[in-house]
Amino acid sequence: MRTALIEQAAAMLVAREPVTLRALATRVGTSTMAVYTHFDGMTGLWGAVRQEGFARLARRLADVAATDDPVRDLAALGAAYAANAIEHPALYRAMFDAAADLPDPESAGAAFGVLVAAAGRALEAGRFRDVDPAAVATRQWASGHGLLLLVISGVLPREALDEHVPALLTAIFSAAGDDPGRCAASVRAGWG
Repeated sequence: MRTALIEQAAAMLVAREPVTLRALATRVGTSTMAVYTHFDGMTGLWGAVRQEGFARLARRLADVAATDDPVRDLAALGAAYAANAIEHPALYRAMFDAAADLPDPESAGAAFGVLVAAAGRALEAGRFRDVDPAAVATRQWASGHGLLLLVISGVLPREALDEHVPALLTAIFSAAGDDPGRCAASVRAGWG
């Protein structure tokens, strides 16, 4: 019931439908009391919606195995991030709506930390030079996030990700010091 309420609330939010206790309960086939039982009200529900988005993202990123090519791994993490957003667009949008507090704010930082760690591995391996891994991860996250919002909003087709993300990542990682040719090959291996 808890998951059904979270998913339905996120779907209603994205569809720009009013999310009232009664409308939500009716859609899920339960009583309004269920929202209070599981979330202590609507404010708790919105926090849980955001939290669920970050939890699913964390699980998806955890499925990406580290290899001996950290630049490939960064691209693979980007692909996992994108797949999560495409599969759960309502939760993806809700994740970044700071109107409701996250019950566990460190979960958002943990997802970002996975990218920072991979960028740190690229620095240690000599693929990146004199860069802050958090800065590289921020550039990757921001560029991917913007393009994903355009795709899940219907402004761009899904194919735009495959067309533009490899070039974006290659530019970001080459600017961090990686050899452009080697970088492009690693990005293709991780993204594809």
